[in-house]
Amino acid sequence: MTIHASFLQLHQQLSQAVIGQQLLVERLLVALLADGHLLVEGAPGLAKTRAIQSLAERLDVSFQRIQFTPDLLPADLTGTEVFYAQTSEFVFRPGPVFSHFVLADEINRAPAKVQSALLEAMAERQVSAGGKTRLLPEVFMVMATQNPLEQEGTYPLPEAQLDRFLLHTWVGYPSATDELAIMRLVRGEKLAKTLKPALLKLPPASILEARQAVQKVHLAEPLEAYIVDLVQATRQAGRYDEQLGRYIRMGASPRASLALDTCSRALAWLKGRAEVLPEDIQQLAPDVLRHRLLLSYEADAEGVQVDAVIQRLLSLVAVA
Repeated sequence: MTIHASFLQLHQQLSQAVIGQQLLVERLLVALLADGHLLVEGAPGLAKTRAIQSLAERLDVSFQRIQFTPDLLPADLTGTEVFYAQTSEFVFRPGPVFSHFVLADEINRAPAKVQSALLEAMAERQVSAGGKTRLLPEVFMVMATQNPLEQEGTYPLPEAQLDRFLLHTWVGYPSATDELAIMRLVRGEKLAKTLKPALLKLPPASILEARQAVQKVHLAEPLEAYIVDLVQATRQAGRYDEQLGRYIRMGASPRASLALDTCSRALAWLKGRAEVLPEDIQQLAPDVLRHRLLLSYEADAEGVQVDAVIQRLLSLVAVA
């Protein structure tokens, strides 16, 4: 089986396990192929955790789920040195962040020190603890969930950390047809919980091979220019629309251009194409930009949503 066929099978299995959230499934695979981190936001009960756990189950990787709470400490993530009286030595005991996949559940419930510890792991792929710097696995991905409804007892993620997430995906409610299928799926799982279906188990080497294939997907020069123009427009929106310029207080960083480049290649590869199309970039733009744009107080006062701003930008910036 080719590496592309393996990922198609992975996509199919995930779609069967997570019904009604096809966008989330696709964005999970794009983030995996693009070697980035994913922030998923949505109301409770929308299969955010299930989607991430289902992906980890189908990969031959280590996986840890961390429930973020206000009393969490940095050492709870990174690990700590433990004193052994028998040998009179301190021995470092790695924390859950030393895994291939880390699920940070309700990430905005942890205080700033914990966010800082996770930021180093996400940005540098390393952990500094006990006076030493320790490298994380080559295949390392943080998948975080966030509940937008409850604000009490939460700590908004700092802009520097938000920028480290490759994609920020919003999930909504399933349709009535999908919700009926979800009921039947969960009921069937409870009845047949002793019968484990055969799951795909892709090793880290296959993930690295797929990432190499993604980088070979062709991105034409006009589309490279389109990506740059789109990101530049977030910083100079007034040149396209005076009102839009008042709505954006701070535009996206160059990480947005890098993310659109890599993610559009990953999406094209998943769809079996050898080149990127403009619609690949346009489909990914909201997930790449929504957490990188800071809207003005005027936009907040008028109830303007960040996705509306992004869609307006997409309508104004032409493909070269």
